[in-house]
Amino acid sequence: MTDIRLPLGDWAAAFIAFITDVFGGFFTVVRNVFAGFYDLVDLVLQSPPFWIVVIVLAAVAWLAKGWKLALGTALGLLVIVGVDQWDNAMSTLALVLVASLIAVAIAVPLGVLAARSDVASKVIRPILDFMQTMPAMVYLIPALILFRVGVVPGIVATIIFAMAPGVRLTELGIRGVDTEVVEAGQAFGASPWRILRQIQLPLAMPSIMAGVNQVIMLSLSMVVIAGMVGAGGLGGEVVQSLTRIDVGLGFEAGLSVVILAIILDRVTGALGVPRTRSSRRKAAPAPDAPEPLGPEAERIPAASATA
Repeated sequence: MTDIRLPLGDWAAAFIAFITDVFGGFFTVVRNVFAGFYDLVDLVLQSPPFWIVVIVLAAVAWLAKGWKLALGTALGLLVIVGVDQWDNAMSTLALVLVASLIAVAIAVPLGVLAARSDVASKVIRPILDFMQTMPAMVYLIPALILFRVGVVPGIVATIIFAMAPGVRLTELGIRGVDTEVVEAGQAFGASPWRILRQIQLPLAMPSIMAGVNQVIMLSLSMVVIAGMVGAGGLGGEVVQSLTRIDVGLGFEAGLSVVILAIILDRVTGALGVPRTRSSRRKAAPAPDAPEPLGPEAERIPAASATA
């Protein structure tokens, strides 16, 4: 072994200290905005009685896929109520919704940029690889320094960890649009913005929605880590069960996370599938279809042939 050592850790610590001193006011504003956004969503979810929220979420599931998903959503949420984890589940759902919305708002434009520019794609891809392979716990260290203990460091770490699939699948969907369709839009004189808005994004929507689905699932996988920095919710319950070696509490909180994950996965997955028209109406016969020949008509050629 040699005495040569790269001071990468020292450089990272110096960089965090520098941006903390220089941009401290900016990070305070970001913390207040994220915290206010989270408090608003959490207030919307927790203020009504639980049965109203259950009905609303079941109705969303019904519109997304049908009555089976609506029934499963209602039963799953009632199980959460039955194990006395409703308030924690709504806090976790608020964190996931806020982090996912911000991550998607960043990921989709980056995916569009990567799809329209090869240079941007070559720059963005290694950054996404770094974000996905770096252990999520590492994100919490600078997040705690910049945003202090609470729900905001959990939101920031969740955004960084969950954003990559949204960028990748948005780029993949736009690059997968048939070039002939794009060339047809250009032939009609459509601007690049109009081609993106009316041709590429609609055709790439299944891939984009798959990216949204993955963003939400990765956000849910971060709830326990967010609970370690004071985010509360189901993640805080899991952390508390670990410190107390409480198997029952850990199972109830973990089961609640699984139920939320299944509901969000099925709803967002259904939204990414193109809906077809209902086939309830009976198909009318074609107006010009010839009527079947009866026995009398079948005997006419034979009679004329013998004449």
